[in-house]
Amino acid sequence: MLDSNLIIYAARPEYPGLRRLIAERAPAVSAVSVVEVPDYHKLSTAERAHFEAFFATAEVLPLDEAVVTRAVSLRQSRRMTLGDALIAATALVFGRELLTHNLKDFAGIPGLTASDPIAHGDPAQVR
Repeated sequence: MLDSNLIIYAARPEYPGLRRLIAERAPAVSAVSVVEVPDYHKLSTAERAHFEAFFATAEVLPLDEAVVTRAVSLRQSRRMTLGDALIAATALVFGRELLTHNLKDFAGIPGLTASDPIAHGDPAQVR
């Protein structure tokens, strides 16, 4: 499952390998990302259109009762933003690995598997 930050990074020209990885793996996204990404304040009109097209084809995992309950539990047990709690809870409830560029935000969450595919640069440059 993609975190919102990787969706934004994938739109940048310096990350063609990340775009390829997303196309090959077709990871799901949280409904939170559908709200967060187009509202990112630095987006151009063209980028907004790109993201709308991406979300139209992506598997969007819902914020159902189980996700909300898990997010509440996460926020009660640690300091997390609402968005991060909902994204982590979505990954946990749906049994998905979370791909993010902010591993520290999700560190130490029991049962959550998270990785950063661009930790060492664009995946196309690392191979």
